[in-house]
Amino acid sequence: MPDAENLAHFDDFVEWLESLLPERGLRSKSAAVVQVLRTHPRLASFGSTADIARRAGANVATVTRTAQALGFAGWPALQQELRGWYLSSLSAPEVIKEHHSVDSPAAASIRRDLDSLGIVQRRFIEHEINDVAEAIASARRTIVIADGSYAAVGMAFAHNARLAGYDVHAISVGDAELANAMARTTGDDVLVAISFWRLYQSTVLAAHEAREHGARVFVITDAASPALAKAADRVLLVPTEGVTFFPSLTAGMALAQAIVAQLAGIDEDRTEKSIEAAEAMWARFDLLRRRPHKASNAD
Repeated sequence: MPDAENLAHFDDFVEWLESLLPERGLRSKSAAVVQVLRTHPRLASFGSTADIARRAGANVATVTRTAQALGFAGWPALQQELRGWYLSSLSAPEVIKEHHSVDSPAAASIRRDLDSLGIVQRRFIEHEINDVAEAIASARRTIVIADGSYAAVGMAFAHNARLAGYDVHAISVGDAELANAMARTTGDDVLVAISFWRLYQSTVLAAHEAREHGARVFVITDAASPALAKAADRVLLVPTEGVTFFPSLTAGMALAQAIVAQLAGIDEDRTEKSIEAAEAMWARFDLLRRRPHKASNAD
């Protein structure tokens, strides 16, 4: 499997890792741990604290203290992000090999998603989610960009935000519509970029273009690329590791739903009127086979 010398985005990875270093520096043993993280990304992604300590010539406590010195609650939190970086460097066939198991793939997938939701719950910081919701609520319009399988997260996000009464639209990153949307972006707008696994170059470009036009930029991702983070007002990290060749959307969808729920609570009267108007139009277009029960006077 690829190691540091052929890690596809090694420069970005090193830049991210070095950005975490405290200004006062690290003690020699902790510095040795960081060197192991840099040069042995697979071991860092899947190994135990004992494995890392052994390779660094340190002890397990030093590995934990190093993770904390880099700004994480402990080694599991740091390893989760390291794994996101590592997996995003692999091709789809290589990802399959990393996840090869004799266990039931279906059962393993469900367990992995439950673990990912647990991580999101532990990481939950309400003011970060509220910051995104408040920005969307006050924006002229919001553009959500996503592509591949995780375009589903962007589409659900935009659809529910519109129902809540806000001008939010999802755009595919490979579409000319994205370039047209960026040309019309102003400081009154918000851009939400959703990107997991391998980052699209157009996502980075769109984020920087939006930033240059004065728009607020928020990123939902699994590994905070410095190139993307530099354009963002806030980066929200979610685990997306699956058990086969594709990333899991479960944690990303949960976070998107949480943001929309927060958005709907900002102006409840606005959201209620928007949903009532949509409901009336659904009935007018005869869209639904099952319609809500209308209470009679006798009820």
